[in-house]
Amino acid sequence: MSELWVMFSGAFLAATLLPGGSEVLLLGLLQHNSEPWLALLVVASVGNTLGALTSYYLGRIGRFAKSPDDFKNKHYQRSLRWFERFGVWALLLSWLPLIGDILCLIAGWLKLPVVPSTLLILLGKTVRYSLIVLAFMATV
Repeated sequence: MSELWVMFSGAFLAATLLPGGSEVLLLGLLQHNSEPWLALLVVASVGNTLGALTSYYLGRIGRFAKSPDDFKNKHYQRSLRWFERFGVWALLLSWLPLIGDILCLIAGWLKLPVVPSTLLILLGKTVRYSLIVLAFMATV
């Protein structure tokens, strides 16, 4: 049970603007094999999604402090172009390192709808962790 809390915490923190490697943690816990892989997959996906939603809400709060002109950074500009092109569907890529964090932050800043945003973030992150688990299971 404590492994699930470790996975949840690691996945949560890795999805915020803090650096972290939840994939490595997931692989380590899968090798330890003390928890079923499905439980680890669910906990990792939910933890990572909640961490991304933290960034989303920071973006909403940051709307009061940042104007559109403040987004000169290359990553912010790229993320804004993704949203101009794909809308809320861009959040399917929230699992990407660096860009995914910024996508969630900007989604909040743009006040994208919470429910579709949450579902697309969860879907993208679950697919990523599922592929990691499947790859691990194929090697065992």
